[in-house]
This record gives sequence, C-alpha cells and structure tokens, in this order.
Amino acid sequence: MQLPTILSITPIYIALLGLLFIPFTLRAGLYRVKTNIFIGTGDDPEMLRRIRGQGNFVETVPMALLLFVAMELLGAKDLWLHALGIALVLGRICHYLAITELGPKVLRPIGMSTTMITILVSSLWILINAL
Repeated sequence: MQLPTILSITPIYIALLGLLFIPFTLRAGLYRVKTNIFIGTGDDPEMLRRIRGQGNFVETVPMALLLFVAMELLGAKDLWLHALGIALVLGRICHYLAITELGPKVLRPIGMSTTMITILVSSLWILINAL
C-alpha cells in the first residue's frame, strides 16, 4: 500500500543529514570510551573538537530542515530545495572537517557561512512566499 506523499525532496536531505549525524556522534562517543572521558572534555583538546563538531551540527541542522519542510509545504520548486539541501549537506561536511581538524581550517568559515546562508535564504523564501 502506497501512502500519499506530501514531501518528496526534503526527506532526502533529512536522510542524508541523518546519515552524517551517525559518524559525527560516534567519533565523539568512541573517543570517550577510548580515553575514559565520560563527562565533559577532560581538558582534552581532541575531545573538545569532537564534541563541538557534533554539537554544532545538532545546533544548526534542525532549524534548516524545519525551514525546508515549510518551504516544500508552501510549494517551493524542486530546484530551490535541492540547491539549499546540497548546500547544507556540503556546508555541514566542510564545517565538521575543519572543526575536528580532519580538513583545512579554511573549511570552517566556508561551512558555517554556507549553513547560515542556507537558513537565511530559506527564511526569506518563506516570508516572501507566505505573505
């Protein structure tokens, strides 16, 4: 039995970002086990980087995805949703790689800027199209 689908694009990005969340979280959790740091950072700079990499993801992604859902419900074209979704996924990867020092530091402002621009554009699109 096939259920009617209201959202067709946003779930793709919810799933992709959900898949990214797993290794981001596991890297912090497994490092906790390895180092016996069960609460806080234990003054370990690597633990702090891993916590912030995962934490920043948790702080920004839900708002962006909520905005995508609203956009799609308001009738946003697939191109808008895919462009913003791809930008968000790439931005989150860039930011994580830089903040955890798995990639060059220049990726951090690129990733954060991309995320904030995605949230800004989505918010403005909603205001323009909902009024």
